[in-house]
Amino acid sequence: MKTLVDNKYTSIKGAILIVILAALITLPMWADSGTMPVATLILLYMAFGQMWNLLAGYTGLTSLGQHGFIGLGGYALAAVSENFGLPLWVGFVVAGAISFLFALVISVPIFKVKGVYFTIGTWIVAICLFLFFSLWPFTNMGIGIPIRATFRLEMSTIYYVALAMAVLCVATVFLLLRTRFGLALMAMRDDDNAAEVRGVHLYKTKLKIFLISSTITGITGAALFMNLGFILPESGFNINWTVAMVFIVIIGGIGTIEGPIIGAVIYVLLSQWLFDFPGFSMLILGVIAIVVIMIAPKGIMGLVNKYVGRSFFSVRRKPKQPELLSKNTDS
Repeated sequence: MKTLVDNKYTSIKGAILIVILAALITLPMWADSGTMPVATLILLYMAFGQMWNLLAGYTGLTSLGQHGFIGLGGYALAAVSENFGLPLWVGFVVAGAISFLFALVISVPIFKVKGVYFTIGTWIVAICLFLFFSLWPFTNMGIGIPIRATFRLEMSTIYYVALAMAVLCVATVFLLLRTRFGLALMAMRDDDNAAEVRGVHLYKTKLKIFLISSTITGITGAALFMNLGFILPESGFNINWTVAMVFIVIIGGIGTIEGPIIGAVIYVLLSQWLFDFPGFSMLILGVIAIVVIMIAPKGIMGLVNKYVGRSFFSVRRKPKQPELLSKNTDS
């Protein structure tokens, strides 16, 4: 009986997913001009939220410096396009490569600390990037760089890039967490000392997930500034990007794949609605976050999953045989 119910639920989930993907793919064909920019922002924020949730929600690495990789990705796209005259797709490749290498370099010092010290360390790194790019002549210092190649793109093209990034992020998190490596991540989040005793190599595990999250965040940052068409230090390395990620994950549901999806929709729609109240928008969003935390500590989707007893993107796996977590990190 339980198997029949599970199969029926899986079929329903599959049908819903197909309908949603079909609607998203065909959106430029039937949506009005005002809907496209909003949908693009939702998809980009969804991608950012998934990557921050992968770090904080599933691994226990709370970073306040992910906006540093957004700025790196944006500047990589701008420099490749404007300074070297290369195609935009090359800028995306460079954005991913630079984000990967920078994450690899800073991982050496920041992984020597844990908890709040790790959080503060990532924030300081992002501040240093802001100061460096504000004084670097190659990036026009504080003047910024226009990305004029994006002006020739249609809104539908930018939308499809954002959709590709959102799908990539959701698929990456879902598939990753269903592996033995994903089990190691969650074991480390729950109790890193116990995970280490079970054979999880903490440094390797942290490094791998940090590189994955930072690289994809950098590429998504390039997509964000392809949409904006201009970058300067104040916009590229603005902590508001990370604040938005935290808000999206917290209200949507930390430690769930559905959480950043719901959170991104709520955040963007609220931001659009509060656009005419710049002095109160952050205050209102903060109050909303506090209320959600008080009512549902695990976010909206955490509360829903608790009462429904199921999650749409289930990361549970049934191992064929007992396996040690140590295999997760050495392969």
